Amino acid sequence: MDFTEDQIHRYARHILLQEVGGVGQEALLNAKVLVVGAGGLGSPVILYLAAAGVGTIGVIDDDQVDLSNLQRQIAHTTDRIGTPKTTSARKAVAAINPDVKLIEHQTRLDANNITELMNDYDIIADGSDNFPTRFLINDACFFGKKTLVSAAVLRFDGQLSTYKPHSGGPCYRCLYPEPPPEGQIPTCQEAGVLGAVAGVMGTLQATEVVKEILDIGEGMAGRLLIYDALAATMRHIKINPDPACPLCSDKAVIKDLSAHQQVAP
Repeated sequence: MDFTEDQIHRYARHILLQEVGGVGQEALLNAKVLVVGAGGLGSPVILYLAAAGVGTIGVIDDDQVDLSNLQRQIAHTTDRIGTPKTTSARKAVAAINPDVKLIEHQTRLDANNITELMNDYDIIADGSDNFPTRFLINDACFFGKKTLVSAAVLRFDGQLSTYKPHSGGPCYRCLYPEPPPEGQIPTCQEAGVLGAVAGVMGTLQATEVVKEILDIGEGMAGRLLIYDALAATMRHIKINPDPACPLCSDKAVIKDLSAHQQVAP
């Protein structure tokens, strides 16, 4: 690929990195990443992927920008309150990097549309905020053999991992076999979240997506990162494939997405 002078200048700090260089930057420009949710996690993911030059970013979100979002959802601005989040994210990306195409999927993700929506993308970044959607995304990624980079935040805590069962790693159900009972774990809307914690986890998530595109470093497949903002600590837990996993093991009982048909994410 022949870079323009503007691109060479824009991506100079990437190209200087031995692990990236011109070949890596070309891979980024050719990559297609689907981000689920343009909220507290999705905002930094979208902005950093755009800044990095990830050529195609799809964003799924059916919500509109609300004043209460702006404490943490940094892709959005006060003057865009009432605007669809996907449209707000597209405007933010256009202001950062004209090389990047953001595709708006202004819809609610469900078992009927997820497979088609994921088909054109290489990597899925899950920034959703509820368990039914997280399990739906995991299951669809397993059946579609898609790499899933997933993060979660609540109050002052965050988690991050990459799931690649198609490459021998565990899936999300190896860690959490099924969703918790409704109401057992509060949402951010119920329990709150420190805005900057969403920024930390979303930035780490974007970093892992870029590493997956470039195939550099040690990925998060088979490891769970746990962040405690109040203690300023990060620790890792090893995750092995569960030999009794209901989805990805030899004893799997989940054969398709039909179980999600009755569950609204």
